[in-house]
Amino acid sequence: MDETQHDPGARLEAAVQDPELCAGLLRRLEAALDGASLRFMEVCGTHTVSIFQSGLRSLLPASVTHLSGPGCPVCVTHDAEVAAMLDLAGRDGVIFATFGDLLRVPGPGGRSLKHAQAAGARVEIVYSPLDAVRLAAKNPGAAVVFAGVGFETTAPTVAASVLAARAQGLKNFSVLSMHKLVPPALRALAADPECKVEAFLLPGHVATVLGLSPFRFLAAEHKVPAAVGGFAPADILLALCEMAEMRRDGAPAVVNAYPRAVADGGNARARALMDEVFAPGDALWRGLGRIPESGLGLRPELADFDATARFGIALAETPPLPGCRCGAVLRGRITPPECPLFGKACTPASPVGPCMVSTEGSCAAYFKYAAH
Repeated sequence: MDETQHDPGARLEAAVQDPELCAGLLRRLEAALDGASLRFMEVCGTHTVSIFQSGLRSLLPASVTHLSGPGCPVCVTHDAEVAAMLDLAGRDGVIFATFGDLLRVPGPGGRSLKHAQAAGARVEIVYSPLDAVRLAAKNPGAAVVFAGVGFETTAPTVAASVLAARAQGLKNFSVLSMHKLVPPALRALAADPECKVEAFLLPGHVATVLGLSPFRFLAAEHKVPAAVGGFAPADILLALCEMAEMRRDGAPAVVNAYPRAVADGGNARARALMDEVFAPGDALWRGLGRIPESGLGLRPELADFDATARFGIALAETPPLPGCRCGAVLRGRITPPECPLFGKACTPASPVGPCMVSTEGSCAAYFKYAAH
């Protein structure tokens, strides 16, 4: 029996994988372009992988230029933040809890959390922030610090873990918040004359939380079309068609091309949870530098759960990784093969920069799907 027969959601997901639908959308895209160019940037690591893994990138018209932006949480984590993680992980009595994709991100001197772990630091891989809360409950004699990395998609779950720790009366749990907010980064990119992005494929996961309003400045202020897209090939092609048609017609807007998952108003409950625990503040981004109001720190009333305050963490000036061009890749100024280290000194087995570490990194995607 067809497993999708009684599952409307599964039928819809199967439909957007249909080759005939994709072929029709490619024809629509070519008609909208009519020989004109389109330089678009996706700002979601899942889009990066999907575009390469599906082979879609090789099917796009030659006049379409695809750039990968700062949509990989691990990739945009700044060198100074990696240094702070290593500092905390190396302290006596600390259990540093992290998602696995942060383990191999190089920091100062090429050291990573994996190196710290090998040297005796207690670095524990968890699969959700609540796992870190449980770790704290099981280890009352240790200070458990969770590495809070990610965008608006993961911030609500980290907020929930802080509230859970407070409800349980745990005094040994804290979060090193390095969360980033996507709209301020897009504002910086849209204003960058060297980036020259003509359309933005907006992140579907982030939009499920934020909705469309925080992205409308792209069209209103910068006259750049943008579309929220899903992750199947047809989803991405539909978003590209929408953007190409808006550009052809001289009518830039921000549209929702992923309505089966994204409501225009987003998820108010998730945003309320974020607002209860976090407050916006300046943040450091790899490649983009310090962006005002682009990060999330814990509110003062939750300082007991704020690792930055609790351990006196200050982000120090940190030298960049020698030769690494991840920052330029994240800004859309170069593609990964243009980095002189790509595929030579820097490979997934021996990464120099974070864009080659993360499975959502554009360098890793290029290496796996396009470099051979």
